[in-house]
Formats: sequence, structure tokens, C-alpha cells
Amino acid sequence: MTIEILKRELEARYSDSGSAINYYFSPGRVNLIGEHTDYNGGYVFPCALSFGTYLAIRKIEEPVIRMATTNFDFKAEIPIGTTYEKIGEEWVNYPLGVVSELTKRGDKISGMEMLFSGNIPNKSGLSSSASIELVTAVALNDLLGLGISRIDLVKIGRAAENHFVGVNCGIMDQFAVGMGKKDHAIYLNCDTLDYELVPIKLDGYKLVIANTNKPRGLADSKYNERVAECQTAVKMLSKGKPITLLAQLKMADFSKLEHLITDEVIKRRARHVISENDRTFEAVAILKTGNLIRFGQLMNDSHDSLRDDYEVTGIELDTLVAESRKIPGVIGSRMTGAGFGGCTVSLVKEEAIDHLIKVVGENYLAKTGLKADFYVAEIGDGAQKLT
Repeated sequence: MTIEILKRELEARYSDSGSAINYYFSPGRVNLIGEHTDYNGGYVFPCALSFGTYLAIRKIEEPVIRMATTNFDFKAEIPIGTTYEKIGEEWVNYPLGVVSELTKRGDKISGMEMLFSGNIPNKSGLSSSASIELVTAVALNDLLGLGISRIDLVKIGRAAENHFVGVNCGIMDQFAVGMGKKDHAIYLNCDTLDYELVPIKLDGYKLVIANTNKPRGLADSKYNERVAECQTAVKMLSKGKPITLLAQLKMADFSKLEHLITDEVIKRRARHVISENDRTFEAVAILKTGNLIRFGQLMNDSHDSLRDDYEVTGIELDTLVAESRKIPGVIGSRMTGAGFGGCTVSLVKEEAIDHLIKVVGENYLAKTGLKADFYVAEIGDGAQKLT
């Protein structure tokens, strides 16, 4: 997507207001390890991708916000007000949620025409929602001179998804999208927001993303159910040790306290979160030493835990992972994102990539009837204004 195409598309949808058009970009993200730990106060290790959401935006005199996208037919014209209502299950709720959060802060919103264009596969688990939220937040902050820090913009993006869209997500997606850096992953403590940018040096390996093409929407999935199950686990475990988040425990602690959880399903949910947090801590330390084989093993262990204890994978993700692990040169493969469909990420020797795409694609189609899409991941920068 080029600025010239964005300009032409915006002008095709709206009459010429004469105002200057500004252009912004916000990436998608892939999480290398640390899944379903973010809303439990744990560690995650995501990176921003080179594809994402573009936004062309300009001020207008009318007291309305117009939103359209090249990706869907639905568009909206929303009067500027003091409160905003969710519009069904439409895509505009993500940017509108950001407008709502800014308004609640007391920031003054003026009339705007906005055209979004994304090349993140829809509902793939690569954070198209966070990408839309952050490109909106960064653009409005810049265009309206709001002076909001980048960390606070990340928090506003998460609040939009929690309070307006209705998904109880953690902060990982918005943080990765807003704070990403080219050729680095973010080692983030989701409780304190302390973070470290870790260089990604794969030495002959590449990250390959495979999309199941089984769409899943977080808001109507079992995502919120998992959040509630973790909260139940905290209540039970806190009888033995005062905690407010599952990630405050190590596996050694959990082994001593797990008898306090009487429900086996809740126990498995807690076991995944706590073990995944320990895996993420080890994975980052191992990656810094260049031990990619062990990093790949931890990716495998992560997926198996998400499959068996957290139960958020399903036949499509499990098939892609199982078929990928059969390919010589693949040293780790796991689901990434919330699950229930979406994508896998695999660590693959460069010379094995074409073979993986061919063989795994064929086997996946034969077993599921779905055609997978594959992307060799390029790690990019976070949300930004385009020149």
C-alpha cells in the first residue's frame, strides 16, 4: 500500500475538503512465546511485523467522524459527542473505542475523515484489532496535538478493547504494536510494563507464520471464559499464598499449592499459565546465548501446554504444528495468539522453508479441507507516522 493509493482511495470515498491528508501505519504482531500469560500478569515475547494497518486521515469542519476501510463494505458517520455506543460487531468499534477512551480522558476530538487499509489476514490472531487501535491512537494524538505518551497510547488501545469492544485481553498486543522495533522482540512484564528490546539473531533460521484460515473472533470465543477460569484459580490458590495474579507463582510454588484447586479443569488452566511464564523466562535467556535448539523445544512445549492444559488450539492449529514438526529443519512450532484458529509460528532452517510450505500445505489441506497461507516473518517497527 502506497501513500498515493491511500490518497486516491480516500478522495474516492469523501468529497474534497481541502484539508491536508496525513498518513500513518501500525503493524501486526506475532508472539514467539508466552501465550495467555499477559492478562495473568506474566511475561510475553512478541515482535512487530512488517505488515499491518494503514490510515489516511484529515480534519474536517463538520462535527462528525467518518470511518471507512478498503477491507470491508461497512462504513460509519458518527456525530462527535460526550459518549459513544458500540455499533453491533462491526470493525469500526476498534477505532471508535479509541475515540471513546480519549473523550473519557477529556481530550477534545474534532471532525475527521478516516480511511483504513489493512493487509493483516482478518481474524488470524496477528492482532489486526490492536493494529487498528494503535494506528488510530497515534494518528489522533499527533493530529490533535494531545501530547499523550506512547505508553499511555498503548494503555488507551487496550482500554478500548476491554471496555468498548468487550474483550478482556491483556496488554501484550497493543504494547507490541505500539513499541515494536525492527529486528527486535519485546520481553515484557505485563504486570509492571517493564520491558527489554531483545535483538533477534536467528543465524540461518527464519520465523514462518502459517495461517489456518479458520477465522475466529475473540469477542465471541472462549477467550473471556479462560480469563474467568484464571481468576477462579487465583482465588483458590490465594488461600495458601497471597497472590492477585497467577504469574506471581513459579512452578515450584504451584506444586505445593495445587491441591487447593479442587476443579481439575481450573487446575490445568493454572498449570499452563504458570509453566508458560517459566518457559518464557527461560526462552529469552536461552535466545541470548544463541541456543536456538532449546528455544525451539520451548516453543514446542508451549504449544503442547496450550493444547492439553489450556485447550485453545483445535484440529486446525494442531494439524499445522504436527505437520510442521515432521519437516527436517524445523526446530520449533507452536500456535500464536489467542488460539481457537488463527496462526502458528515455526522456527525453520532457511533452506527448508520452500519444502515446508509445499508439504505442510498439502497435508493440511488433505486433513482439514482448508488451504493454509504462509508468511516468512519480517520484524518491523511499531506504529508511526508515514512521510
